Amino acid sequence: MRKRALGATGLEVSELCLGTGTFGGIGSFQRSGEVGQPEADTIVHSAMESGINFFNSSEIYSDGLAEEILGKALGTKRKDAVIITKIAPRDGGLTRQHILTGCEASLKRLGTDYIDIYQLHIFDAKTDLTETMQAMDELVRAGKVRYIGCSNFAGWQMMKGLGISDRNGWARFTTMEGKYSLMNRELENELVPACLDQGVTIFAYSPLYAGFLSGKYGRNKPWPAGTRFPSLSETARFPIDPDKLYDIVDVLEQIAAERGRPVSHVALNYLLRKPGVCSLITAVRNTQQLDGNLSATDWELTGEEVAALDAVSEPCELYPYAQQKSSLALARD
Repeated sequence: MRKRALGATGLEVSELCLGTGTFGGIGSFQRSGEVGQPEADTIVHSAMESGINFFNSSEIYSDGLAEEILGKALGTKRKDAVIITKIAPRDGGLTRQHILTGCEASLKRLGTDYIDIYQLHIFDAKTDLTETMQAMDELVRAGKVRYIGCSNFAGWQMMKGLGISDRNGWARFTTMEGKYSLMNRELENELVPACLDQGVTIFAYSPLYAGFLSGKYGRNKPWPAGTRFPSLSETARFPIDPDKLYDIVDVLEQIAAERGRPVSHVALNYLLRKPGVCSLITAVRNTQQLDGNLSATDWELTGEEVAALDAVSEPCELYPYAQQKSSLALARD
């Protein structure tokens, strides 16, 4: 498994990051997976043996159980792992009290005395962002957190946080975790350019768009059994335009056939060619799924193949981004 530098931090992380949203299976996360401790031990150990050193979790995954399972699975191998975990605006928001107590709870569940990357899981409109950023800086200064980041932020929200940190000399966002795939390229409007400008590293979650880009779904294929969503009408946070999905899958299948690769590998490899992307967060339910993802990173799509996928997955043009793209194109010419 190849590794990439995580910005200027000095850390190196594997191109695939093992997500833990499938660990635990409590509440709304039951649909994602119900991986218990024995299965998680096997998955984590297999991942590390294959060269994956990067793990992603959150306090809200199965109400913290996912963190606990990950911590136990890593055990004495904790020192060889890079861990992301996140804090959400629960219990009154991303206040100083919630952040400090939330971090202590995550440290305890993970069985560690430091978190490599601590991210704000979603923007909190109710709490002054200055209070939030100061609390995150406190954690870094205390040695409980090495680096901070954000997830599910809009471009202006991330830039506001960076501005607050820069004005006060506080720790600034090093990473941005966002939903990014061939079906979901809206990050390219603002967040990707902002991250490139500010030196913020990008992690892509849901790179297979909840499995819709895995090869199981196709224009003339019956709806697969035993998947996360029982039907097209129940896709929840992953809305589907069937025509767009199947057009993308057609191109993926063509490239996959020419390269002798699974469709999912082509979809994952595409994102690793995109500017600013460091690692792809992929959650699995078993070692078979893990093994199926591993060789997605040991080859590269050609420029022509990337261009074909760009064309078929181009998101709707929105003001003012379309004009800005035209302006950049004229500047390059």
